[in-house]
Amino acid sequence: MSRKVIRLSDARLEKNARRAFRNWESEFGEPFGLDTTLGQISAKTLALLAEGRNKSTFYLLDLIMNLQGMGSGFDFGGRSPKEQIAIMDRHLFLLDLIRYEYMKRLGWLESYPGEESTLVELVINFEKLAPGLKADTPALDPNHPAYGVFRSASILEKEELIRKLIPRALEKIQDSSSTL
Repeated sequence: MSRKVIRLSDARLEKNARRAFRNWESEFGEPFGLDTTLGQISAKTLALLAEGRNKSTFYLLDLIMNLQGMGSGFDFGGRSPKEQIAIMDRHLFLLDLIRYEYMKRLGWLESYPGEESTLVELVINFEKLAPGLKADTPALDPNHPAYGVFRSASILEKEELIRKLIPRALEKIQDSSSTL
């Protein structure tokens, strides 16, 4: 008889991930799990999350809080101010990455830091991953009209240029979210 050793922390993470993605699967009608990256999420779901409005905020808070064993996104208001800030830091970090993925699908970005990481890794390992990922600037696609400016810009100017693209990407979301 072979016995499989399961670490308690892995089992807990898997349980939290199932709980975290339960509302996502119900709302978005697609599968999510421990290995889901932003690149695997449908265009429709990505567009909703990228908008950063009430519904998308709830789903991101729900993901973050469930993965950390802090309850549902509905419980956000009952958390201490310190916990709320920590949750919102993760939320804003994920929102940036979601928007970068959307811009990549538009053909505006060639790559962005963190695109190879799973959603679970990004939330659970936030303290370790976020500083390095935030320090790197997404790479503008060489075919983008602003690439010449981007290529010769300083690091801070590159970050500013990318951030200035976000409102235009959000306009594109409102125009059409099912064609990506």
